[in-house]
Amino acid sequence: MIDISLQQDQFEVVPTLVQPTLVEVLKMRAKAQMAGLQSSKSLPQVHTLPIADMLAARLASFDPESEDAEAENAFYVADLGEVYRQHLRWKTLLPRIEPFFAMKCNPDPMVMRLLASLGAGFDCASKNEIQSVLDLGVDPSRIIYANPCKQNSFVKYAYNNNVRMMTFDNAEELYKIKRFHPEAQLVLRILTDDSKSLCKLGLKFGAPLDTTASLLATAQGLGLDVIGISFHVGSGCFDANAFGEAVIRARRVFDQAKDYGFDFKFLDVGGGFPSAHVTEGITFEKVASILGSTVDAHFGPEVRVIAEPGRYYVGSAFTLATQVIARRTIQHDADQALDNARNENPSHMYYINDGMYGSFNCIMFDHQVCEPHVLLRDGEFAYQQELMDRRSLASVWGPTCDSIDCITSKASLPLMESGDWLYFENMGAYTITAASQFNGFKKSEILYTTTEQEVTFHF
Repeated sequence: MIDISLQQDQFEVVPTLVQPTLVEVLKMRAKAQMAGLQSSKSLPQVHTLPIADMLAARLASFDPESEDAEAENAFYVADLGEVYRQHLRWKTLLPRIEPFFAMKCNPDPMVMRLLASLGAGFDCASKNEIQSVLDLGVDPSRIIYANPCKQNSFVKYAYNNNVRMMTFDNAEELYKIKRFHPEAQLVLRILTDDSKSLCKLGLKFGAPLDTTASLLATAQGLGLDVIGISFHVGSGCFDANAFGEAVIRARRVFDQAKDYGFDFKFLDVGGGFPSAHVTEGITFEKVASILGSTVDAHFGPEVRVIAEPGRYYVGSAFTLATQVIARRTIQHDADQALDNARNENPSHMYYINDGMYGSFNCIMFDHQVCEPHVLLRDGEFAYQQELMDRRSLASVWGPTCDSIDCITSKASLPLMESGDWLYFENMGAYTITAASQFNGFKKSEILYTTTEQEVTFHF
């Protein structure tokens, strides 16, 4: 078994031998956190345990008689092995396109360390994101400042730290860059058809094709170096053909740029790539087939091509465990009960210790559907088990005093009691990164493991 206590100032995988040791370490870790004994610079250790064992060990470490108010908080298990597998999958299916991880999706320090060691680049949108990547020792050439509308001081920071690649989509930005970063390598972000995506980024960013000529002329007049084109088809894209169509638009602007003295050698195909748990409809395999072949058909080998995958890497790598902190039974008379049975209305309301203001902000901001599964019920561990108990419809709510804090209005669950646990899979994308501590509830802790031994050699 693996010790998951914190290691000061270094990353280390430390094997131990017996399960009780792991449980005791977890207990000591919780006490140390409460006592404020851990260094802010400490890094967590990584286990080589299956996700099920990680969940079971953490639950076993809880003392139901303890008065420790923090002991039974919700928590994540992050499988860095899944991130590693996704990287290998990318390199196999899109070998020409360099992945630049979109930090906004999940700037988890352990994910970033792994991807940095694997040679990935980083898509950053702010000074702090750039700084966190540079702090890992990543060369500035592996960073693209992919925010078309930037704060003056952030542009100065990029200049002072030799981060040269950055995007733009308007003339005002060009004048700003000329003033604060005249040596920038600029990438013109064009508008694409994102009507087939859940999050339509074209509402905010992207130059329409009828404006690109004037932007290129302005850049030429300012003596700025424009090296290529970027686009983003939108997050949650449900039509793989959108990627191919966007590449064709980029080709048009590549050709147009020659009229203004530019010889583009750079293409950024953005993000919007589905995660590993998407196995039907628009899968990564379908996107890669269309995108890869279209890029090869329209751009020669002299053109460097990158992408900005985010959820692709981390969406399926994080599992969230939450405790049922309360249950409310909805009372009905006989006629209502019969009517409810026909209409499939929920008969119970369950309240858990993470919600919309925490990890489940992805429901509102990212249009995600989060399905609860039974993790621990009546003391029995039930991870990925098919329970035979009678089920009924219930709604699941977060812990805050806000009525918007609803995780799902209808879920099929057996009867749960306060103290039981639920888990949610595929919780790595746009979850903890935007979590708050509204109403005094803390962000959920992250425990790390790897289901790929190779990961341990990348630190």
